[in-house]
Amino acid sequence: MGNILKGRNAVVTGSSMGIGKAIALALAAEGAKVVVNSSGAGPQGPGTNLKPLNDVVDEIKAKGGVAIGNAGSVGYFAYTEKLVKTCVDNFGSIDIVVNCAGNLRDRMMINMSEEEWDAVVDVHLKGTFSMIRHAAPYMREKRFGRIINFTSNGWLGNVGQVNYSASKGGIVSMTYTSALELGSRGITANCIAPGAKTRMTVNPKVEAGIKKKYEAGLLSKSDYEKFFSMPGPEYVAPFVVYLCTDQAGGINGQVFGAAGGSIYLFSKPQQIKTLFKSQGIWTIEELIELVPGTVAKELVNPAPPKDD
Repeated sequence: MGNILKGRNAVVTGSSMGIGKAIALALAAEGAKVVVNSSGAGPQGPGTNLKPLNDVVDEIKAKGGVAIGNAGSVGYFAYTEKLVKTCVDNFGSIDIVVNCAGNLRDRMMINMSEEEWDAVVDVHLKGTFSMIRHAAPYMREKRFGRIINFTSNGWLGNVGQVNYSASKGGIVSMTYTSALELGSRGITANCIAPGAKTRMTVNPKVEAGIKKKYEAGLLSKSDYEKFFSMPGPEYVAPFVVYLCTDQAGGINGQVFGAAGGSIYLFSKPQQIKTLFKSQGIWTIEELIELVPGTVAKELVNPAPPKDD
């Protein structure tokens, strides 16, 4: 057991499996006391399969760490308040929040139901907000906090995942705002886009879709092979631990990628071209003439029309 995070208390949402589990184990291994969270989803619904959650708690304890489990969905505002309070009541404070809980309800936009939209947005976007909302007052009082949110490359857009992409894009913007609002009180908020093999990213349905794209010539051989050789979630966890340390106190409001042995930094969106008119309102005729050769020059349509 290490002691880099000794005296720190953490909640990791969605930590019974995958990336969340790896992070909970890594935080505990460095001395943090950890609340392990899962919705406990099973064949009969949420809260009906607590074994994975309990197994993580037991594994942490077996290695000399301190952990407790708490089952519930972060999609419910009242539950996240109780989850944060569980950490405070049991360990004395909450210093670290890692928002890792996630789900998928993939479908093309024109066929997506309201329920499929809400199910994903509630867990990813609302869940992330709710955890920050309830943890921040405790962190502000202590003048210390580490918030790690999880986005995805889906933030940049992905066919069949409008609910997921919208949530992950919102989480990036939420991270920027959280950093601005909380940074003066010693709280940092950063975001990670992970690349790891988990049950969400690699499962029979996803594998079948990847193979279909490859066979149809829509995916290169290198990308196809890269998908099936994706590294495990344990590669993501060390950087999360680092961002929770005192030494990372100056890193705030950033979006990083973590996959295998690579850690990379995303740039923030910025203006790259300007079309300027000194007086008056643009006319449509002027825009038709000028936009193609200026702000829209060399832009590529990612999904051009096809003949039926």
